[in-house]
Amino acid sequence: MKLEIITPELKLFSGEIELVRLPGVQGSFEILKNHAPLISTLTEGKIKVKDLSGVVSWFDISGGVVEVNNNTVRVLVE
Repeated sequence: MKLEIITPELKLFSGEIELVRLPGVQGSFEILKNHAPLISTLTEGKIKVKDLSGVVSWFDISGGVVEVNNNTVRVLVE
């Protein structure tokens, strides 16, 4: 599954991942391969990214939007 995390200034992350955990407005949620299409708003919190080799990365955000479609996850954050 491909993930892009983008701010107005730069691309924070781009690559193939196993999972991503996002801070949703109604609680955190995870996206795995073959997830149903989704658009959701995000709140302040941390994004957890686990790549295909098992390495976990964290990104602090103050809010944003996520779109999931065809095993591509695009996260637009502030």
